[in-house]
Amino acid sequence: MSDLVHYSTQQNIAVLTIDNPPVNALSSGVPEGIEAGLKRALADDSIVGIVLIGEGRTFIAGADIREFGRMASGQLAVTDTLQRVLTALEDSPKPVVAALHGTALGGGLETAMACHWRVAMPTARVGQPEVNLGLIPGAGGTQRLPRLCGINRAAEICATGRMVGATEALEMGVLDKIVEGKLLDGGIDFALDQAAQGNPPRKVRELQDRLDHGQDSSPAPEQLKQLLAHKSRGMTAPQRCIEAVELAGTLPFDEALKSEGEIFRECLQSDQSQALIHIFFGERIVAKVPGLPKDLPHRTIERAAVIGAGTMGTGIAMTYLNAGIPVVLKEIDSEPLQRGVERIRSTYEKARAKGRISAEQFDTLLALLTPTTEYGDLANADILVEAVFEGMDLKKRVFAEMDAVAKPSAILASNTSTLDIDEIASATSRPESVIGHHFFSPANIMKLLEIVRGQQTSDEVIATSMGLARRLKKVAVLVGNCFGFLGNRMFEPYLREAQFLLEEGATVEQVDRALHNFGMAMGPLAVSDLAGIDVSWRIREEIKDSIPADIRHPLVLPKLYELGRYGQKTSAGWYRYDGRTPVADPEVENLIVQTGLDAGIEQRTFDDQEIVERIIYALINEGARVLTDHIAQRSVDIDIAYVYGYGFPAWRGGPMKHGDLTGLSKICQRVEEFHQQHGSLWEPAPLLQELSKSGGTFSEN
Repeated sequence: MSDLVHYSTQQNIAVLTIDNPPVNALSSGVPEGIEAGLKRALADDSIVGIVLIGEGRTFIAGADIREFGRMASGQLAVTDTLQRVLTALEDSPKPVVAALHGTALGGGLETAMACHWRVAMPTARVGQPEVNLGLIPGAGGTQRLPRLCGINRAAEICATGRMVGATEALEMGVLDKIVEGKLLDGGIDFALDQAAQGNPPRKVRELQDRLDHGQDSSPAPEQLKQLLAHKSRGMTAPQRCIEAVELAGTLPFDEALKSEGEIFRECLQSDQSQALIHIFFGERIVAKVPGLPKDLPHRTIERAAVIGAGTMGTGIAMTYLNAGIPVVLKEIDSEPLQRGVERIRSTYEKARAKGRISAEQFDTLLALLTPTTEYGDLANADILVEAVFEGMDLKKRVFAEMDAVAKPSAILASNTSTLDIDEIASATSRPESVIGHHFFSPANIMKLLEIVRGQQTSDEVIATSMGLARRLKKVAVLVGNCFGFLGNRMFEPYLREAQFLLEEGATVEQVDRALHNFGMAMGPLAVSDLAGIDVSWRIREEIKDSIPADIRHPLVLPKLYELGRYGQKTSAGWYRYDGRTPVADPEVENLIVQTGLDAGIEQRTFDDQEIVERIIYALINEGARVLTDHIAQRSVDIDIAYVYGYGFPAWRGGPMKHGDLTGLSKICQRVEEFHQQHGSLWEPAPLLQELSKSGGTFSEN
């Protein structure tokens, strides 16, 4: 027996207990341990049945994702061992019962479905989330699941990756019983009952009566394909999942299983799967700060204060409230303060109306909020978060006022998106306690938190901030201090090139459509309207004196600002807005054309590929500089920031991983061409040139 699977007996039932903490992943040794335990049980005439159960907090949460890379490179056989073990379980002449608690996901559910019956705790959940890694289930999941719950439901579960609760799983036929008492006792009793009946064990692969499209509410495969073509735009795995599930209705089990394996291997070798696995591990990597001791003490954060009750301030306040942390919300006078409180109340009222929170939770959340116009009410806060307008003089004044009232142990955090943290900290007597906490709008929804360390920010404050981000359910990326930090420093050339393309003859709709089709959540000009053209203008005003006069700069955005077209907030920016729906505006198109002509800029047409290369390669080139300047610790930090904060498609892996998958020599060559065509703004980053020549990748940095 493997050390990862324990064998014991109770009441003539063999109990195989998977013990591979923390989540009992099907890593090497687990399938072999199950196989050895099965053989031992079958060889013992006193054993009448078998129960497969998980130790700890879960049954089997899935495969060991670390092994997918070895599979893709050919170092490890693709699911062959697991397939052999699952076939052995299903072929057992003695009844095999899977007893589920926690989660049975991916290979865990496939293992459970190879057993003859499945019982579960009421809190158990099952699912096939492989699609989230650009894969399909590869060990019979697309073939056994439809035999239990029908093709429609199986296709929906596999293609969306959603988890199904025990009650629903019982209703649809995936589970056979919900155990109200002790799970192991329930599993043993069920196995004994089956053995006593003397019926042959039920093999899921032989079930046929549910292999139709069912009468459930799930959409039929063709309809599901259309829905997911929009919802999972650009991803291939959802469509391949549906394709594999449909095979259950047209091919014998063994043939369909072989086809499933072929599709799995194709997906595993794809760029999309590599990219999604990169993001999966990246989210865990960015939480680790190189050089920061694991045992570093954290400051206690039990109470928070937010200064500024605008859109960002109220979003940040709700982020803390949602984590159960009391918040004092401060504004300069009662009118904007009341608007902020009403914005928070309205958000929670909508959540209550939709059933996302209960009436009791609604009351609890609002009870945690204390509005004030007095700085003295911030004295007990463990962290004070500044969320005022993006202006250095204003922020320094606010930080001096925060410093005067905050207790000695308090952290002073700025939500600045671009400005120098060290200069802000200079307005205080405690620069070691000053740090940037750049939330992304809407702050209570967006997952990214860009944590900016200044030159004097203490390790203790950094460690506390990273831990706090987890409490706030944010993905934190630690970055260095420069104008725009990581995200907005890179976004500047991204948006710049979008505007230059307009001046050279492209249209607003064409630029946004090309980037949307590439996979971005929104086109760059739509993002500009959402963030606020006035915000972009104000940021540029902060640094205008440092911009060389001979450097090309966008010409149209300042004119939109002068016209009062600030974006969605004024129902007019690069687009006109009907509510939140953008509508092409001939007035803007005429303004763009005339601006280009007045500036003597040559006009021409563009195809979508050139638009994407011009904008995305500018992003990647600046990312290489960000790495060289140590603003980002690793290339994966950039990728995570852009996936979770800027709408970069996860299935492309973030900008730097996308560069690796595209080929850095190809990108460098194109950047050099743009350099020749458009001048110094396109000078290739030295790191990009170096990696292009050496055959290296950003992922190695």
